[in-house]
Amino acid sequence: MTSRTLAKKIAQFALFKKAYDVTIMDLRKLTDMTDFFVICSADSDVQVKAIADAVMEGTEKLGADVWHREGLSQRQWVLLDYVDVVVHIFNKELRRFYSLEKLWGDAKVECVEDKEVKKKTTRKAKAVIIT
Repeated sequence: MTSRTLAKKIAQFALFKKAYDVTIMDLRKLTDMTDFFVICSADSDVQVKAIADAVMEGTEKLGADVWHREGLSQRQWVLLDYVDVVVHIFNKELRRFYSLEKLWGDAKVECVEDKEVKKKTTRKAKAVIIT
């Protein structure tokens, strides 16, 4: 499995637990430390942990075990290192404070959305406009 495919799968595992502002950053032309960052936000420490658990369980089933992890006990910023993909699961306030997207501003960025959520939101918006 390529690092890009792994990053996309991880983004989907995070979305499954209602992560939002899910972003994949392509760092391949900027650094040798990793190929991609997957960054997402959560509203609570419980949700941060749930997202981290879902990512670790999902990647384990794919045969990609986490090499290093940090922040699981504090549940404010969890880092999961898969060598070629590094996952950052943030409490929304900490994400704004650390602003990795600005720090790695030269990276190509892909925003990942849950298509089912987007469909439901679109339908509601149309219903509101019609009413």
